[in-house]
Amino acid sequence: MTSWRRASFAAAILGGGLLAAAPLPAAAAHVSIGESTRQVASAIPANGDLNPYGLAVIPRSNGHLKAGDALVSNFNNASNLQGTGTTIVEISPSGKRHLFAAIDPNTLPGACPGGVGLTTALVALRSGWVIVGSLPTSDGTSATMQAGCLLVLNSRGRVVKTISGGDINGPWDMTAVEGQDRVTLFVTNVLNGTVATSPNVVDGGTVVRLVVSTENGSLLSSTVIGKDFPERTDPGSLVVGPTGVGFRDGSLFVADSVNSRIVQIPNALHRNTASGGIPVSAGGALNDPLGLAMASNGDILTVNGGDGNIVETTRGGAQVAVEALDSTSTPPGAPGNGALFGVAIPADREGVYFVDDVTNTLNILDSDSRR
Repeated sequence: MTSWRRASFAAAILGGGLLAAAPLPAAAAHVSIGESTRQVASAIPANGDLNPYGLAVIPRSNGHLKAGDALVSNFNNASNLQGTGTTIVEISPSGKRHLFAAIDPNTLPGACPGGVGLTTALVALRSGWVIVGSLPTSDGTSATMQAGCLLVLNSRGRVVKTISGGDINGPWDMTAVEGQDRVTLFVTNVLNGTVATSPNVVDGGTVVRLVVSTENGSLLSSTVIGKDFPERTDPGSLVVGPTGVGFRDGSLFVADSVNSRIVQIPNALHRNTASGGIPVSAGGALNDPLGLAMASNGDILTVNGGDGNIVETTRGGAQVAVEALDSTSTPPGAPGNGALFGVAIPADREGVYFVDDVTNTLNILDSDSRR
């Protein structure tokens, strides 16, 4: 394990946001990986879907949704074919699990080109809507990837609307800013020219701002606010491109996976032009950053596809902490390669949730002081 400012990460886990306001007691000066990373529950539902990608914490109880539970979307089916997973599992903090949604691609209420393969793009809203991205394949390979869609589900797990076409082309990850009667979604897209240029890198990745009605789930507007992100096909994770997104103080922060960096798109709620992003931090401990979450103090948490680490970065660009979350080797010699995607802060703000798609589990990194 790399040892940086470990006290900083201990503060994150104590308060759910890095660098807690109160001084840390001496006993919490560091985090022990062996004691502090634990499994909450398996993410595999009865139909055998695998490869958990998306992760969201439910903000308010509504229908079948219980506040504080986590939702996990699966990207692979039971045969482990990428881009064919159709289920969302709900998991309580104590590890109780039930199926929230099993989505039938043949009975969707609207278009979703290619079918259903649920990605890291997953949000749960106070209004009771759950929105998830689909980047489907027919056989689990990059060659058959299609544009997909966003699926809007009600609080009982039924798909009531699809959002497709236009700026939606391979929705890969997503975050939301919820208002009184509408929600603003920021969605990364990774299929703009990717299949045609495979296996070469193409600078076609985008970030799209969608405004959606929370009354009926209808799309009110669509604007590309991020452009020219590198993307490429990948046999391990199907496709690599702009992934995690997080919003804070008017800016959107994006994990630029191919370049192993984090960039900032200012004025994200209101801009009408597309930006390639302002570099925040690059290289160092960032190694194919995938999932991204904003800590309560505004720092940026990213999980690496390249080495199984979680990295804490300030908005000023300083990489202040790194901890190992996954030690599996896929392939041997590449610890944690491709195991980590979704990351989120629990409702009690204590710890960090993450999914591991090698063990197919929801896990938590929490403080020794909580044991």
